[in-house]
Amino acid sequence: MKQLFFTLLMLVPMTLWAQDNTWERPEVDEQAEAAKAKENVNAKYLRGAVPEVDGRVVFTKHIEAPGKSASQIYDILHQYLQKMTKEKNQLENSKLVTEDTQKHELVASFEEWLIFKKAALVLDQTRFFYVIQAQCKDGGVDVTMSHIRYLYEEQRKAQRISAEEWITDKEAVNKKNTKLYPGSGKFRRKTIDRKDFLFNKFESLLNEH
Repeated sequence: MKQLFFTLLMLVPMTLWAQDNTWERPEVDEQAEAAKAKENVNAKYLRGAVPEVDGRVVFTKHIEAPGKSASQIYDILHQYLQKMTKEKNQLENSKLVTEDTQKHELVASFEEWLIFKKAALVLDQTRFFYVIQAQCKDGGVDVTMSHIRYLYEEQRKAQRISAEEWITDKEAVNKKNTKLYPGSGKFRRKTIDRKDFLFNKFESLLNEH
C-alpha cells in the first residue's frame, strides 16, 4: 500500500502544487504599476491638451442646449458670469466687457487667484488673467477661453508670463510626452483644471432644465 501511495503521488501534475505555491506566482512590479498610474493621471495634461490657434493659446468648446433659444442661453450665462466676477478668488479687474443682447454675445475679462499650494506656512499662487467669450445661438453656444497670462511671485521678482511662452506643448511637456516640466507644468495643469471646471459648469447650467 505504501508503495502504491507514492506511485500515485508521483503522478499528480506539478501544476496543482504550483497553484498554492506563492513563489510560483508572477511578481508585480510595483514601480512599474506606480509609474503607469501616474501616467494615467497626467494623461489629460500631456501633448494636445493646450490647443493653439494662429500661435495663440485658445480653448474652445461647443455646448449643446437642446430646446433653448439664443436669448435663454444668453441670460443663463450672463447671470453666471456676472456672479462669477464677485466670487472670493476674483480680483478687482474681473468684469463683463461685452453684453450684446442683439447678437447674443458675451465677453468677460477675469483676474483671479490660481492657487498651486496652500498650507500653514506655504502659499504658492499666481494672478491669473483670461477672457471668456460666449456666442449664443438657438440650441447651443460656442465658448472660448483666451488671452491667458500670469503674474507670478509679486512679492519677490515679479514674473509676467503669457500662456504662449509657458504652458504650450513645447514649453511644458517633455519630448517623450510622459510628464510635465516642474515649473511650467504646474501652470499648465491648473489652467486646464480651471478651464475644465468652467466649461463643465456652463454645460451643466444649460442642461439643468
